[in-house]
Amino acid sequence: MDQAESLNHSKWECKYHVVFIPKGRRKALYVQLRRVLGEMFKRLAQHKESQIVEGHLLPDHVHMLISIPPKYAVSQVVGYNKGKSAIHLARIYGEQRRNFTGQSFWARGYFVSTVGRDEAVIRNYIRQQEAEERRLDQLRLQF
Repeated sequence: MDQAESLNHSKWECKYHVVFIPKGRRKALYVQLRRVLGEMFKRLAQHKESQIVEGHLLPDHVHMLISIPPKYAVSQVVGYNKGKSAIHLARIYGEQRRNFTGQSFWARGYFVSTVGRDEAVIRNYIRQQEAEERRLDQLRLQF
């Protein structure tokens, strides 16, 4: 427990591997937004006393390893990140005359898995995803 965080009456180490996609898996998504989204997710996680330990934005989905205190539900933090980032993107890049709270940028669901003691394996998996996507795209082009 050398990596444990502290709250007033508890020590904790709660890390989760989270994956979610934009609505319709829009592949053109990250050409412009990649840097903006990465910084935005880090700031939004801090609002919920969480920290994005590792993250990667791929052309059609987002991977992140996030540390969340036990006083917050994973769904609460992921929902907050997705909701606030969608509103921000709509305000900056969307139509200025629409109701921002009614727009949805991200698909409704997400994948989450507890990390436990396999953190190094999960970190490596997240880092290797973009290279694997490129390799698979090259294979598809050859056939």
